Amino acid sequence: SYQVTLVAGSAGPVTTTSGLVLQADQDFTTARARQTPIDTLIVAGGHGVLTALDDEPLLDYLRWAADRATRVVSICTGAMLLAELGMLNGKRATTHWWWCPVLERQYPDVKIEPDALYVRDGRFWTSAGVTSGMDLALALIEEDLGYDIAIQVARYNVMFMMRPGGQSQFSTQLLAQQANAEGAIGESVAYILDNVAANLTVTALAARACMSERSYARKFKQATRLTPAQYVEAARLQAARVALEQGTEHVDTIARKVGFGHPERMRRCFQRHLGVAPVDYRERFRRRRPMR
Repeated sequence: SYQVTLVAGSAGPVTTTSGLVLQADQDFTTARARQTPIDTLIVAGGHGVLTALDDEPLLDYLRWAADRATRVVSICTGAMLLAELGMLNGKRATTHWWWCPVLERQYPDVKIEPDALYVRDGRFWTSAGVTSGMDLALALIEEDLGYDIAIQVARYNVMFMMRPGGQSQFSTQLLAQQANAEGAIGESVAYILDNVAANLTVTALAARACMSERSYARKFKQATRLTPAQYVEAARLQAARVALEQGTEHVDTIARKVGFGHPERMRRCFQRHLGVAPVDYRERFRRRRPMR
C-alpha cells in the first residue's frame, strides 16, 4: 500500500483556488528534519505556478526532496517547477497543452512532447493536464504492483484501462484553437471541422481564404499553433474517434467518411497519436447502451 504525505509551506489546511481544502501533514522544515524516505515525489501544478517559480523555500525543498526520491513526478504545470530547477534539461517531458509553448520558450533545454498524456524519461515522469495525472498514476501502480492490480484500480474507479502515455491531447486543443482563431483563419478552422471529408490541402484551403499558400500557412500556425496539415489530421482523428465511440459502421467506411480515404492511413494516424489501432480503440471506448 502507499502512504501519502502532503507537504506545504506550513502544516494545516491549504485552500486551493477551486475552494477545495487540503490538509498538509508537514511543513518543509519538518519534512526535512524527519528524513523520511521518499519513494515518489509528486509535484502538483495549478494556477499559482508562476508565483511558485519565485518561492525559494518551495524550490529549496524540491531540490532536497528530488535528490532523495526514487522517482519524481509532476502533474500538469508542476513540470514548470521541475524545469525551473534544471531537472528536465535534456529530458523528454510534457505538461498541459496550453502551457507547452510556455515551457518550451522558457526552458529550451527540455524536449517537449506536447501531444503526450504522460512521459517517462528515466526517474522523471511528467503528465499533461488534470485527468492525465490519473493515467500516469495507473502507470505507476502497474510498475510497482503489476498489471493485474492496476486493472483492478482502474475498474474500481471506473477508468479506461489503460490509455497509453503517448495518447494525444489533440481533442481538447481543437475546441480551444477554434475559439482563438479569428477572421479568415477562424472561418477556415470552422470549415475544416464541419467538412473533414472535403479536399483540405493547403492549396484548397488557401484558395477558399483568398490568400497565398505561404501567407495562409503562416497565419494559420500563428492562430492555432499547428500547421494546416496537422490541424486537418487532428480534426479527422477526432471525427473518427467519435464515430468509433458512438456508431457501428465498419472501420473502412469511417476512414472514407472522415477524409482519411484509405483505412491504412487512419490506422497509422491512430497508432501515431493514440498508440492503438482503430479497432482496439472502439473496443476500449465504445459507448454501450445502458441495460433497461
